[in-house]
Amino acid sequence: MYQNIRKVFSRSLTILFLIMVSVAFLAEESKAITAVPDDMVLINAGGFTRGVDNTKGENFSDEAPAKMIYISSYYLDKYEVSNAKYTEFIIATDHPAPAYWDHRKLNQPNQPVTGVNWFDANTYCHWANKRLPSEAEWEKAARGPAGSIYPWGNKLEYSKANFAKGKSGQKYITDSVDAHDDGVSYYGVYNMAGNVFEWVQDWYSSNYYSTDETRNPIGPKSHGGNNIELINAKNEPDLTKKVIRGGSWFAPAQSITTTHRFWNNPINNSYGVGLGFRCAQSLANDLEAEARSFYMKALIYVGDEKYKKAFLSINNALIGSPKNKEYKAFKVLIEKQLDK
Repeated sequence: MYQNIRKVFSRSLTILFLIMVSVAFLAEESKAITAVPDDMVLINAGGFTRGVDNTKGENFSDEAPAKMIYISSYYLDKYEVSNAKYTEFIIATDHPAPAYWDHRKLNQPNQPVTGVNWFDANTYCHWANKRLPSEAEWEKAARGPAGSIYPWGNKLEYSKANFAKGKSGQKYITDSVDAHDDGVSYYGVYNMAGNVFEWVQDWYSSNYYSTDETRNPIGPKSHGGNNIELINAKNEPDLTKKVIRGGSWFAPAQSITTTHRFWNNPINNSYGVGLGFRCAQSLANDLEAEARSFYMKALIYVGDEKYKKAFLSINNALIGSPKNKEYKAFKVLIEKQLDK
């Protein structure tokens, strides 16, 4: 009897110690990520549902299937890059001005820069010590944890974005980058529907969502340099297009959903498409460290007897570190508590 009591007491002390360590760990982690860069938002690591199943034929086939994707923490620009910001870049680097730079209805300082090709956008982001977001990062920021159809929710509302050539009540031009604060995404990101299409990192492939990549996917691979060919033995088409997301002031309502995928030639800067961008910035590239963080959070939830939250957190830990025996064993313990 005394041995059993000692075992229970010892186990309780161990759990208490782990919880205390994890609280300290998370406190330090929290301090490390509180300094969010200006005009950016933090998108915390974790899984989200990318894409949508096309069972009723209501969605484009390249948006399917729906799949749980794990994304590391990252920062994303709260606003599309403005003409004012792009002017700073031009002055600092002597980079050529984009197409339609002198278009009086599109070149106001707080309007999004438009008429940029993928190389312009990529160069700007690197100059700003950032990078273009991956397609998956863009979609997570737009959809939020609930997997919304539009950044603001599941109902199409013309007043919350600038699209369909002014049917929303706007003029046939772009709105300021901080317009439509009632249409921001769950994470507080502006104009992820309409205004300008946004370049992302990825090459476009119509069947990419059916691949097995589920951890920080960056799109189909291509050869380096300008040799744009798919490394694939299945005779798929060459990769010649980059993904653009979010629709524009020209785009119809079908193009502004959070899952809609579109593409363009990376050298194209067409006014008629409305091509702009926003930048991202990496926060952590160490999946094991992030997995450990989720494990620590799961320990805290167990200590608070919040087993459902613990289950979600340990699942995220296993997405980041799927072979970890410690995490697997802890998941079994949590499942037992949920079954009681």
